[in-house]
Amino acid sequence: MKNTLIKTEQLTKRFGTTPVVKGLNLEVNGGEIYGFLGPNGSGKTTTIRMLTGLLEPSSGQAFICGYDVGKEASRAKALMAYVPDQPKLYGKLTAREFLSFISNLYRMPQETSGERAGYLLHMFGLEERADDLLETYSHGMRQKVVLAAALIHQPRVILLDEPTVGLDPHSARLLKDVLQEMARQGAAVFLSTHILEIAERMCHRVGILKEGQLIAQGSPEELRRKIGHKEESLEDIFLELTGSPENTELIRSLEEGESQ
Repeated sequence: MKNTLIKTEQLTKRFGTTPVVKGLNLEVNGGEIYGFLGPNGSGKTTTIRMLTGLLEPSSGQAFICGYDVGKEASRAKALMAYVPDQPKLYGKLTAREFLSFISNLYRMPQETSGERAGYLLHMFGLEERADDLLETYSHGMRQKVVLAAALIHQPRVILLDEPTVGLDPHSARLLKDVLQEMARQGAAVFLSTHILEIAERMCHRVGILKEGQLIAQGSPEELRRKIGHKEESLEDIFLELTGSPENTELIRSLEEGESQ
């Protein structure tokens, strides 16, 4: 049985008269890593901010674990985590204090939160610096603290906007392993990335956004079959679909395939 944890229905956002996201319909199931791809300005971050409740849609709806993000925000947010591309941290807190602060926001029992924080600090290699002020951390270390904070309450949905920015190869591999384990445990992982190699290796399905519209989605293998080029990489597919107006007919055929 399908266990849909992320869903949008005709999700639309306009800034003034300019549409940025146009009638977006998508579903992401528990146990699935979904890659959200698109050129700069295609509406990826705007979509994620609407899913988190940080941005109100102009029309349409977003659901997290069946809860309407607009009408049942507290219930939806209790079950999700969000990792932005530019993490903001309180520099005068230590990593341990920051994780304690986040766990208090989720009303976690102190004993549980302390044990969970210790596990995450160890997993991300932050134990030795756990009691140093965050203002002394590098960007990559801060990103790891944000990831640890996102996982502290064991969310059922995790939304990540360019999560590998600032991470060294070892940390990026660790992130991949963590997200895959979350999916194995039944969580839905929704991530945007410009690194298509990561999306191809990690994601069960990808959606390609262009000018605010979802023009194609499916596993990399499904997209190759639809396009008819079995040897192409996800990067080749992405460039073919988003690169030029000449691909209008190809995009239309993919959309028709999705509707059938």
